[in-house]
Amino acid sequence: MRDYTVGGPSAAVAAERGLVDADWFKPQIDRDVMRQLMQRNNALASFHIASWLAALIVAGWLGHRAWGTWWAVPAFAVYGLLYGSMSDSRWHECGHRTAFRTKWLNDVVYYIASFMVFREPESWRWSHARHHSDTIIVGRDNEISFKRNVPVLRYVLEMIGIMGVPAEFMKLVRNACGIFPADQRDYQPVETLKTSAWASRAYLAVIAAVIGLAIGLRSFEPLMYAVLPSFYGRFYMVVLGITQHAGLAEDVTDHRLNTRTIYMNPLNRWIYWNMNYHVEHHMYPSVPFHQLKNLHEAVKSQLPTPYPSLWSALKEVLPALRKQATDDTFFVQRSVPPVNA
Repeated sequence: MRDYTVGGPSAAVAAERGLVDADWFKPQIDRDVMRQLMQRNNALASFHIASWLAALIVAGWLGHRAWGTWWAVPAFAVYGLLYGSMSDSRWHECGHRTAFRTKWLNDVVYYIASFMVFREPESWRWSHARHHSDTIIVGRDNEISFKRNVPVLRYVLEMIGIMGVPAEFMKLVRNACGIFPADQRDYQPVETLKTSAWASRAYLAVIAAVIGLAIGLRSFEPLMYAVLPSFYGRFYMVVLGITQHAGLAEDVTDHRLNTRTIYMNPLNRWIYWNMNYHVEHHMYPSVPFHQLKNLHEAVKSQLPTPYPSLWSALKEVLPALRKQATDDTFFVQRSVPPVNA
């Protein structure tokens, strides 16, 4: 069985094989085109964030108006998706600080979205940096969410955060107390640990305040707006996230072999913030969300054929995960075009 522990025995093997901070494949692209694609836009990012928050407010208001009736179920289903799933892509892009041109705007959205998706912000910023430098390298990448020799049922349960959210809550508690495990110290610089401690304390205080409000009002309703959406609204984050890398090759230095690009409809692209162009994002993480489609058009001849829909990707992923649950040598082999294509 593979040991996915960050900093564990597999990390030493990866280093011996030259997989740590390796030289990854890059497609050929004109420098002037690349410079244009890297331009960030405060107005466009603000419009997208405003549309998300407006939808969240409307769904929340409808849920409040319908509280105590069956109409609250669809209202909070939409609210939960906007809160617990859509926040993930906002967390991701603003964590890269590429959504807005202005750094502090990225950070404000990042910290809010981190709470919504239930992640301690500072440690996850560094975890995600490692995910990009050593993508799906066993023993190095802390974000290999879909591992081999793991029953598929576990991933089904994760659609409501059965394991992920409680585990992250315990991490908040540990970090708030100044306890930082070895795997976290492996990818997070020591000088940032104090920030993790204070962020964890702030998040725990907000959680306590929401629970206190619910107790004071003798109503479950406040918890439906914060804390619980990280559970009941998480399902679509898992559905989208499972298509990124699951079932593909591990320990390779070519994103075309361990990452998927999928064509999606406009609604899914709004929810996902164009992260369906995931191969392109991993190759050039400095390109903002609104330019990923243009980046795709510029390099697609050098990449594997994109999946035509979300469903087509899921039809590959789910059988692959079932196979990997009992056979840790199995993976989906992607076909890549010749280098000079």
